[in-house]
Amino acid sequence: MSKTVLLIVVLSLRSPAVEALDNGLALKPTMGWLHWERFMCNTDCDTDPDNCISERLYMQMADVMVKEGWKEAGYKYVCIDDCWPSLQRDAQGRLQADPKRFPGGIKKLADYVHSKGLKLGIYADVGEKTCAGYPGSQGYYETDAQTFADWDVDLLKFDGCNLKWTLIGEGYIKMSKALNKTGRSILYSCEWPLYEWPFQKPNYTAIRETCNHWRNFNDVFDSWSSVKSILEWTASHQDIVVPSAGPGGWNDPDMLVIGNFGLSHDQQESQMALWAIMAAPLLMSNDLRDICPRSKELLQNRRIIDISQDPLGKQGYRTAKGNSFEVWERPLSKNRLAVAVLNHQEIGGPRRFAISDVPGWKFCDPHCNVTLILPQYKEMGVQTKESKLILYVNPSGTALLMVTPISKDLRRLHWKYTSVKQNQVITL
Repeated sequence: MSKTVLLIVVLSLRSPAVEALDNGLALKPTMGWLHWERFMCNTDCDTDPDNCISERLYMQMADVMVKEGWKEAGYKYVCIDDCWPSLQRDAQGRLQADPKRFPGGIKKLADYVHSKGLKLGIYADVGEKTCAGYPGSQGYYETDAQTFADWDVDLLKFDGCNLKWTLIGEGYIKMSKALNKTGRSILYSCEWPLYEWPFQKPNYTAIRETCNHWRNFNDVFDSWSSVKSILEWTASHQDIVVPSAGPGGWNDPDMLVIGNFGLSHDQQESQMALWAIMAAPLLMSNDLRDICPRSKELLQNRRIIDISQDPLGKQGYRTAKGNSFEVWERPLSKNRLAVAVLNHQEIGGPRRFAISDVPGWKFCDPHCNVTLILPQYKEMGVQTKESKLILYVNPSGTALLMVTPISKDLRRLHWKYTSVKQNQVITL
């Protein structure tokens, strides 16, 4: 049966046209844990000591990351978000941690995290105040960068609240230079394009030269509608944002909310699969001390992580849409292809999808080997371009596959896509 699908613009697979920030970091998408979506700005340690923003929370997460296999799986960063500082700078104008919630200070916390073989991330803001009203870095870029270096911080998440949008780019560039000036390797996570998009198209050449990864769209919430909105924004802007991604600099669709409350297991699988296809940073925001076994198994799935961390460093993108399905594809090293088929229907049962409807399937010539990764691992064997292989995809779920060419001469199977007009409707 033929189906009409919407073929989305196919992007050039050349290397990014501009150089990445030259600090030697984020050569693969960052993996770790970040407190914000799950723990937000909970500073009430008197009545909620287990969940408030305090040094205890990060030490416990670091302990669990080592003991429960997260570090071994590749999750290396323990990241503080907003609400950690005192409301006032010290007498020398430096940021200081809230003395009640961080009695040992950030340097001691960094030492603890490092002793576990992990890295510590911290949060600041380009404006006068952070989004939650704590002291911002405007006017203190060099001071704050040196403070973070003195504390042996490994990552800075730099937010964009409380600054006129026309000054956003200048502020992010200043902090990037200040971090490099310290001589310490500090991964730089920006939100520059997020705050500029409402006014104009951001300059992704400058962003990639300044940042190691960058947020483009709204904060993720613990809901399927939020995850879907991020996917749709990314797909509708992929001709702009995808070419900027590659080793040293990545588009950041925000945190993984897997293991929380708002997503079904199928929806959790969809977020994990599509974040891997998008070469997105994998920064979990959940409670690793109390996470269900299925969510843990999904987040630690080595086959999905291998797609995320593929050394070719190409971001995937949406290649087809129609009949309540979406197809996303990501070229991988060794001429392999990762394919995600997302079922947008939220009613009924599993739906059939013919693998021959994947635009990139034409490269399975003369033969290829297919591995199903999600919803459950299965070797599907050697296939041909004419194979009638059918996938069954659950409502709001995703089938994730790895396709590997089989040929005596792999060189002729290198990916060659032809750009087509966006929104061109074709019949398969």
